[in-house]
Amino acid sequence: MKYIITTVALMLTMLSCKTENKSESESVADNDMAQTTTEDLSPEQQTGKDIAMASGADEWDNVSEVQFTFNVDRGENHMERSWIWNPKSHDVKMMSEKDTISYNREKDMDSTATNADKAFINDAYWLMPQMHLVWDKDATITVQDTATAPISNEKMKKITLTYPDQGGYTPGDAYDFFYGDDNMIKEWIYRKGNASEYSMVTTWDDYKDYNGIDISTMHSSKDGKTKLYFTNIDVKTE
Repeated sequence: MKYIITTVALMLTMLSCKTENKSESESVADNDMAQTTTEDLSPEQQTGKDIAMASGADEWDNVSEVQFTFNVDRGENHMERSWIWNPKSHDVKMMSEKDTISYNREKDMDSTATNADKAFINDAYWLMPQMHLVWDKDATITVQDTATAPISNEKMKKITLTYPDQGGYTPGDAYDFFYGDDNMIKEWIYRKGNASEYSMVTTWDDYKDYNGIDISTMHSSKDGKTKLYFTNIDVKTE
């Protein structure tokens, strides 16, 4: 999740949720993100799959291109980046106020492309994080049948995704997803390094359907002062 320290720069630092480098999990995400149908799943993995499928993971094989603009508002500060992503060819294009950068995630990348890819991993993770419950095979899943959601204080179910302590730019991070009987995420917590105290908590609001992929387009902090949201979303299918 992304940032601003002096306007845009600090907003990005404060809101950063996922900035790992391209690892096995990202390679899985680029290729066959919904490949879980023939596996023997644990109860926790099955729950994760059910949640991902509720948001359209079974439609992912048909997706040829994803476009979106990632926005962060914190007070009077605003940051945005736009992306065009082809998950089959691994081509990515970033468009910001300062730069337009195109690269391929499967090819050798220079420092400019690598820095853009860090931003891409973060922004795309915010876009569809529930899908990573089936995409990221190296992460650990735990499930809690009843938990108190951090913002609404409502009783919900909770599933936690914890990343390994080794590898990537943010090893060991954990994400607590709070969801209802419909398997749709309502709120979540990001815990840097799997710390007991959360680094950020937001709502999941304004779901919209994009060719079978359900995306929460608005996330608000507990105090309402930070809003992270998506505009210009287009999911193209074959």
